[in-house]
Amino acid sequence: MVKANIVLDAKGLSCPMPIVKTKKKIKELKAGDILEIQATDKGSAADLQAWAKSSGHEYLGTETEGEVLRHFLRKGGEHSSENASSIPEISLEAFTQKVDRDESLHILDVREIEEYEEAHIPGVVHIPLGEVEKRSNELNKNDEIYIICHSGRRSEMAAHTMKKQGFKKVINVIPGMRDWTGQTEKGGR
Repeated sequence: MVKANIVLDAKGLSCPMPIVKTKKKIKELKAGDILEIQATDKGSAADLQAWAKSSGHEYLGTETEGEVLRHFLRKGGEHSSENASSIPEISLEAFTQKVDRDESLHILDVREIEEYEEAHIPGVVHIPLGEVEKRSNELNKNDEIYIICHSGRRSEMAAHTMKKQGFKKVINVIPGMRDWTGQTEKGGR
């Protein structure tokens, strides 16, 4: 059992709120301190792991107690950063126009499988955020890839991961499927 300096209650919140609250709360800690995030969102583990890695903090693990996931992060040193490099963004409106004009766009959906199965843009590649690092070889590093999630947080983290792996043209779609009004499909891969 990990001993935390501060506990953050993010129970009942869904993406992107556990990350938003974590970003705010971690600022209260000193380097090396441990933050416990209590969440019920199943996607929070992958989200927090990716965010910690991209922002210079250390993801220590997760303990499960019933429906509650207890995540532990160690705050990084003075060189940790929220955005090591900026990721280009496209508004959902501009993205929708591109989708309507060009069916050959490369679109990566990084939401969890349950979200993806509920509704996704036809023809997208689905790789949940927690799998992006190990499955990025399924994508072409030279393609222009539009990355989408529910709100734009996970897609931003995926873009940072992919950029570090040598992807040249990754673009974050803001705000994401939360406000998508275009054509969708239901079901699995």
